[in-house]
Amino acid sequence: MTHKPKPKPKPQDRPLRLATYNVEWFNALFDNRGNLLEDREYSARYNITRAEQIGSLAIVFTALDADGVMIIEAPDTNHRRSTVRALENFAQKFDLRCRKAVIGFASETEQEIAFLYNPDRLTVLHDPQGEPAPSHGLAGAPRFDTSLRADLDNDGVEDVVRFSKPPLELAVETKDGLRLRIIGVHAKSKTPHGQVTPEEFTRISIENRRKQLAECLWLRARAESHLEAGENLIVLGDFNDGPGLDEYEKLFGHSGIEIMMGLDAAPAMRLTDPHADMAITQRVGLTPTTARFWLQPQKRYYEALLDFIMVSPTIAALRPDWRIWHPFDDPTVMEVPELRDALLSASDHFPVTIDITS
Repeated sequence: MTHKPKPKPKPQDRPLRLATYNVEWFNALFDNRGNLLEDREYSARYNITRAEQIGSLAIVFTALDADGVMIIEAPDTNHRRSTVRALENFAQKFDLRCRKAVIGFASETEQEIAFLYNPDRLTVLHDPQGEPAPSHGLAGAPRFDTSLRADLDNDGVEDVVRFSKPPLELAVETKDGLRLRIIGVHAKSKTPHGQVTPEEFTRISIENRRKQLAECLWLRARAESHLEAGENLIVLGDFNDGPGLDEYEKLFGHSGIEIMMGLDAAPAMRLTDPHADMAITQRVGLTPTTARFWLQPQKRYYEALLDFIMVSPTIAALRPDWRIWHPFDDPTVMEVPELRDALLSASDHFPVTIDITS
């Protein structure tokens, strides 16, 4: 008796897979025409050639097999370079399903926020919300490429805040009719850079923490408008923050992640991320991590939970599956040495995915 092979699932039968991935110095892997620099010159990553980093990224993106990837630190856009051209060249080179790219407002840095997606599965539109603010800013939730005016430390003086990397706001619809609001985020880093004195380190750390929290308050205000409208909202990216991550959190009462999730709000107004929930409830003990950095003074690696995929109650009700592609903590990754090594070479962050069955 012969058995007929089971038919392969159709693409629309698979869960929708979205990812966030901070690719360290992705920009340095392309020339000005958006062509990959697959050579033996060293990449911006320590002791890794450009060809090695590109090969590792190809392995990781292929393994993710996502319908959409929010790429943090995507290649630059300016008068000479194009984020979209570079990413679409990368996708074509390695035959990725997510092969069309979109960005929003360009960054002031060489690091853009971009969405690389599968056009067979998703229709995607850059759809910024909020009113444009004048140079002196607006309160509430103005458009992300303008300025927020807010009293950040309750001293009666309003500060003006701008995103160096404006969040990417997308209106997305799947082929089976699921509509999503997606916001990609790369929040302010809290770590001082360069040679500084201990006093300067403390001062800059507090300033950076204040800026990072202001960005999260701005994002939270935008999220609340979508939640109030009952929309399917996903906020994902690198928040450069996590519950209990540093001692400066005590000065401000909450981490940016706790503000973003709306832990003090009614259930219908909260965002969910199980990895953030673990970190909040287990201040002492095991918590997940998404990034791995080398600390030269201590001569060791330091891990942190910085990358999140937060969803509205309407998406949480679909019982999605979250996963951190950690090379040492994920048993499935550990079973594939090529993928494990690629994750370590490709970036100092690891991808986070969510599978949604609508």
